[in-house]
Amino acid sequence: MKKILLLMITILALSAVLAACSDKDSSDTSDSSSKKAEKQEIVVNAGSEPPAIDPALATDTTSGWVLDHIFEGLYTRDKDGKTVPGLAEKTDVSEDGKTYTFTIRDGAKWSDGSPLTANDFEFAWKHVLNPDTGSSFAFYLYYLVNAEEYNKGNVKAEDVGVKALDEKTLEVTLNEPLGYFETLLTMWTFYPIKEELVASNESWSAEAKTYVSNGPFKMTAWEHDSEVVIEKNDEYYDKDSVNLDKITFKMVSEATTYYQMYKTGELDFIKSLPTDVIESEKGNEDFEIAPYYGTYMYMFNVEKEPFTNEKVRKAFGMAIDRKVLTENVTLAGEIPAYGMVPIGADTPEGDFREVGGDYFEEDFDKAKKLIEEGMAEEGWTTLPEVTLLYNTDENHKKTAEAVQEMLKQNIGVDIKLANQEWKTYLETTKTHNFQMARMGWVGVFVDPVVNLDYYLGDSPNNRTGWVNDDFDRLMAESKVEQDTAKRYELLHQAEEILMADFPMMPVYFYTNTYLTNENIKGAANYVNRFPFMKWAEVTGK
Repeated sequence: MKKILLLMITILALSAVLAACSDKDSSDTSDSSSKKAEKQEIVVNAGSEPPAIDPALATDTTSGWVLDHIFEGLYTRDKDGKTVPGLAEKTDVSEDGKTYTFTIRDGAKWSDGSPLTANDFEFAWKHVLNPDTGSSFAFYLYYLVNAEEYNKGNVKAEDVGVKALDEKTLEVTLNEPLGYFETLLTMWTFYPIKEELVASNESWSAEAKTYVSNGPFKMTAWEHDSEVVIEKNDEYYDKDSVNLDKITFKMVSEATTYYQMYKTGELDFIKSLPTDVIESEKGNEDFEIAPYYGTYMYMFNVEKEPFTNEKVRKAFGMAIDRKVLTENVTLAGEIPAYGMVPIGADTPEGDFREVGGDYFEEDFDKAKKLIEEGMAEEGWTTLPEVTLLYNTDENHKKTAEAVQEMLKQNIGVDIKLANQEWKTYLETTKTHNFQMARMGWVGVFVDPVVNLDYYLGDSPNNRTGWVNDDFDRLMAESKVEQDTAKRYELLHQAEEILMADFPMMPVYFYTNTYLTNENIKGAANYVNRFPFMKWAEVTGK
């Protein structure tokens, strides 16, 4: 296990270097005439309808992928994934580290040509925090003074620690210094929103004709359940860095179908191959297995039998063979997971996952015993019937079927399977209308706090019904702890509590399997996002 961890960490470190070399090579060898000769348009597969292409409401990677292309925040990322200034031309930080003063860069505009001001950030952040908005990611702004209190209806909007001092100056006041604040600002929840637009139309983000954004691209068409089209934004301050004129995000969920579309040239990029073609694609130049900072898991609803019982939850977690699953079913180099936080978060002591180690092990005999003990505690003569819910996807189906068979063979438990389309699935799990459900969580930035925040007691993303005051307390303490080593120790303690109560069972740490048209060069591959196409181009080579 340790050798595998070290290998993955090395891959993470090298990926940025290789991407940088690739970008340099393509720019050095492609002359301007060859660029102009190629049609700068690509078609990629999003996989499904984005539930909400709205910075305040998006919680999923599909919506986030589109948002990252059509918006930009105070900070963004360069080709290598490093945090760099975006709309913040200048940042001043007070001596105590609590007050940030951002100067908005000259030339910042909305895609409709109107000026983008500091007020657009103040409005956007308060809009996220407004209880009426119902943002599931509002808690990411709780670092701001009075943000949590406003979100919970205890103070007024003007009490929140974000204020436009003038059109160019934004002042932000934090509860405590936060070492990763600038990185936090790269996530879509902190993007600006045009106040007049929202005031005139609450559904502004539901259709392309009413959509206004500020990023490298702008939305020009949205045919629901079919495609989203974005085109180069000529009002973007850094438009000269953007080579592509058009990106079409198709919404094809059936893996065999989108794979064939790629093979016939209808798609230029797919982000998840059918498992049965991965082996045959390995070695081809357009194929890539990319590290991905996330965890594939099954959530337990601790308010519904039989997962009201901790021993039953742990038995299920111990009853599947992750090595067999990743090597014979998923096939994409995933790493079996025995904790929540994935590989890739560096700490002073080393990779967070390696330092924390495994919290449990697979043991079928012990799992059977735990089932018996749990049933005895609850007075059940038979285990209540279980349905495993997953969102419609061929690879999720194969994984669920394998888990179903393992539970039957290893501990004698029969479960049923059910699936729903992504948007419906998110609503079903949000309302806790499930017993056991698939979920994946990818860090919006690479830090253990992002992964563990998922299971905060008041997090709208925590769909398990599990609440642990000690866990919440440790997470809160970690966010104000200024000693780096102590901060990570608090996070380890929090993860230990999570894995002791076991409201979810981790399955594996993600990788992504990509197929990319070899004519496309310069895409930025980040370990926690799908490829970012700001610098991509069609070269014809």
